[in-house]
Amino acid sequence: MAETRTFTEQDPIRVFLLDDHEVVRRGLADLLGAEPDIAVVGDADTAQHALARGPALRPHVAVLDVRLPDGDGISVCRELRSRMPGLACLMLTSFDDEEALLDAIMAGAAGYVLKQIKGSDLVSAVRTVASGQSMLDPATTARLMHSLRADPGGASALPPELSSLSPRERDILALIGEGLTNREIGKELYLSEKTVKNHISRLLAKLGVQRRVQAAVLASHLDQWDTGPRPSP
Repeated sequence: MAETRTFTEQDPIRVFLLDDHEVVRRGLADLLGAEPDIAVVGDADTAQHALARGPALRPHVAVLDVRLPDGDGISVCRELRSRMPGLACLMLTSFDDEEALLDAIMAGAAGYVLKQIKGSDLVSAVRTVASGQSMLDPATTARLMHSLRADPGGASALPPELSSLSPRERDILALIGEGLTNREIGKELYLSEKTVKNHISRLLAKLGVQRRVQAAVLASHLDQWDTGPRPSP
């Protein structure tokens, strides 16, 4: 797992914006640029422009509109992260689209928020994903997890990687799925934060994913699987 990074006024979070509406881009630039630890280093109005301009600007965070006239922000997220693995992508959309949320998570997005979000919450989301943590809109994520659990085909699609997890790792994965931080998981399971971090590193490797938001999607299958035998620790 990536180490948490701290930014300052002297070393600000470099943010790149992608939205096809100029008013939205200007509003985001003004909102984020007013923060002392955030610097908006560039913007684009199409997927093509974002892919051409984004990498050269070396952003820490890309705030990407999901729906674009020449493509979609999820594809841009996937492509930008293939060129800049350390980039945190925050998906921004006016649509409450569960399919887009799932696609964004699997594309490696660090967060997904609706445009109705308060300005202060968006600033917090940028700081959260810049520090290496994940941030998803809780209401949207909860509905996604519910729909995955309710999917009658879900059990047949159970990822085999889950069977390799120890009982402790499964407990931690379930709490990741509920959106708990490492510290909160530690309190819940009476473990040190460092021990939790080590467990998460191992379970992410076993699941074949890089981000905890991707693991959270797999966590939605645990309820269906809990009736089966538990593997040895």
